[in-house]
Amino acid sequence: MRKMFSKATVRVIAALIAISDLSVAPAVAFSHPDATSRRNVIDALGTSFGALVVGSSVAPANASIKDPKTGILLPSEGEIEAAIPTSWDDDDNPFVSMGKDKFGRLDSAPDSEFYADPRFVEHVDENAVKSMTSYIDQFLEQDDSVLDLCSSWTSHISPGTKDRLNLKVSGLGMNQKELEANTILADWAVLDLNKATAKLPYDDASFDKVLCQLSIDYLTRPLDVMKEVSRVLKPNGKVAILFSNRLFIQKAVGLWTGADDIDHAYTVGAYLHFSGGGFEDIKARDLSQRKGKLILGDPLYFVTAVKR
Repeated sequence: MRKMFSKATVRVIAALIAISDLSVAPAVAFSHPDATSRRNVIDALGTSFGALVVGSSVAPANASIKDPKTGILLPSEGEIEAAIPTSWDDDDNPFVSMGKDKFGRLDSAPDSEFYADPRFVEHVDENAVKSMTSYIDQFLEQDDSVLDLCSSWTSHISPGTKDRLNLKVSGLGMNQKELEANTILADWAVLDLNKATAKLPYDDASFDKVLCQLSIDYLTRPLDVMKEVSRVLKPNGKVAILFSNRLFIQKAVGLWTGADDIDHAYTVGAYLHFSGGGFEDIKARDLSQRKGKLILGDPLYFVTAVKR
């Protein structure tokens, strides 16, 4: 599946990197086997970034429905849910022999540089924001202590829900000004989770729920981070990881940019299971709004798990 780029293509990629902090690009995918071979897809994907959008062309994916406006292939109903295995084979861990290059990125500069300036914008469209907020409101429970991982100026928790459920929300993100503007947060901290020494600045069993919204694709150490999530969760605590196919392409890891949304759901589930964090009951769900079979606007998905 690896592809070599011409010098012209490299120049296009360089131009994309230069301007992409002004917009969020859709993720695209290689073609690959059916949904029962997700583990093989993870093994095959590298950092060639052959899945980049160049002009208006998009590499074929295994998902079922093509968006008529963007040409991106999207999952049909039920495919996201079916991406998570009913049982996991611990002897078939795709990350054991995986090279660090598969978590490489087009922009390898420190994340502190990329996130130095605040971005007071949503990274998915209005429908996806509404779906995300509605789901999170249902996910949270009375008197929950919540960690909003990779937080920003909004946690997509409505003020009414925070007051009604008596929530205490802690935020951990990359930009101080964004975190200061987030009125839902009771406290916050700035931390680069992609640093090798990064450890969540919280005691063991501090939280009932952990949220990670539209950021899992940027983590270069996702298994380490998920193990830390398990550490700070209380027994029977829950994590919800929400994602779309909209992203800053230059900061997403190669493993992510080379896959479709069905593979993304499997990959997130695999992060959780193989992190060693004791996560169980891993499930995925498609929150995308549809008209008939077609997804309207930006897609939205989540993967949840329970710490045992």
